[in-house]
Amino acid sequence: MHRRKFMTSLAAGAAAASVPALSSAPQSTVPSDGSRSASAAASRLNSPFTLDYAPHFGMFSDQAGDDLIDQIAFMADAGFRSLEDNGMKGRPVEVQESIAAEMARRGMRMGVFVAHSIDWQEADLASGDVGKREEFLREIEESVDVAKRVNATWMTVVPGHVSLGQKLDYQTVHVIESLRRAAEILEPHGLVMVLEPLNWWTNHAGQFLSESPQAYLICKAVNSPSCKILFDIYHQQITEGNLIPNIDKTWDEIAYFQIGDNPGRNEPTTGEIHYANVFRHIHDKGFDGILGMEHGNSLDGPEGEQAVIDAYRSVDPA
Repeated sequence: MHRRKFMTSLAAGAAAASVPALSSAPQSTVPSDGSRSASAAASRLNSPFTLDYAPHFGMFSDQAGDDLIDQIAFMADAGFRSLEDNGMKGRPVEVQESIAAEMARRGMRMGVFVAHSIDWQEADLASGDVGKREEFLREIEESVDVAKRVNATWMTVVPGHVSLGQKLDYQTVHVIESLRRAAEILEPHGLVMVLEPLNWWTNHAGQFLSESPQAYLICKAVNSPSCKILFDIYHQQITEGNLIPNIDKTWDEIAYFQIGDNPGRNEPTTGEIHYANVFRHIHDKGFDGILGMEHGNSLDGPEGEQAVIDAYRSVDPA
């Protein structure tokens, strides 16, 4: 699923969002024979996942309904411990506050939201343009307020399109300088911008940041706890593959993961990525952060939503 499609859907949801009373989310039932094995299976069905996967709004709306608070309740009852919302910054303040309150009530963490405007066609941070840099920094300052309101730690940053006519090294210097300035804004608040490399082949041709070694170099140069990597497994499978070795090589700068199988950008088990092995590796390395479910559902309707939950149960480390 294309990021711009996500953002359009999320923005529409924000405009219509309200906060009515909670509805009861579906609960698993134990067969009438009361067998111990059936009870254990039902407990596993709704127990928290081992890794901290974060769905997004709309992923379970056929079962939970359109209300955002009801969707959070459904996610929590299904075993998810976090929420990811790319479009959080564009939601009304009162909606942000209601979402944060419900997440706190359910003991859930907030994943990433997109921290700034992303130019998909023209050079932004890579250009070295002072005006674009200042606009970016202004939006980072705004995102501090959003992060505090929704109890978020991480926010997504995408440097934007390549700057045609400039050598890559010059562009890299421009990006590093902008990110150093942004880190100075974020550090006093304990907030982290996570840089997301995007693939050129399927979704985001022309974006400056595309590879994990490139993101690693930039984070090392910025040299701040507020500038880390968002390792999107879907994008990096397309761009470079070799997922587990590249995760290992960039591990000390990774603060966040995102998920999607390839081809199709849907839930694990629908494509070529062996997510059971990848998740086991991430778990065994001691990762205690969030893995955002930035993908679509391979099937429509309630059955497709249940297929997403079942897929994560099948690949989640025991």
